[in-house]
Amino acid sequence: MTIALQYCNITVNDVDESIAFYGDALGLEVQNDVASGGFRWVTLGSRSQPGLGIVLSEPHAGRSQADGDALQELLTKGVLPMLVFNTDDIDATFERVRASGAEVLQEPIDQPWGPRDCAFRDPSGNTVRISQAA
Repeated sequence: MTIALQYCNITVNDVDESIAFYGDALGLEVQNDVASGGFRWVTLGSRSQPGLGIVLSEPHAGRSQADGDALQELLTKGVLPMLVFNTDDIDATFERVRASGAEVLQEPIDQPWGPRDCAFRDPSGNTVRISQAA
């Protein structure tokens, strides 16, 4: 038996703004764009990891008003789970993401547990860490 992660959901305030961040700054490609009931679910992925993607959607997409409101509150506070990407060139990736105008939380540093990593906030306030193996 094999098991692999196919995608994870990322809650964002503005899907198009987030496509620019995850697409242009991080280099992911739009794989699917599905609209329903006034909302969109956009899947982005990487050629280097086919079959693995992230799905961007707004807090109220596919949820009740109460659940969407609660998710919006967590998004606004910046307390939703972070995303961690890996790269083979942390310094070049950092410069590309910084050049996009993303908020820098941490410049690249060597962590005591091994990797070299950095951190940003996406346009909706989600924490995005990028790591390079030691």
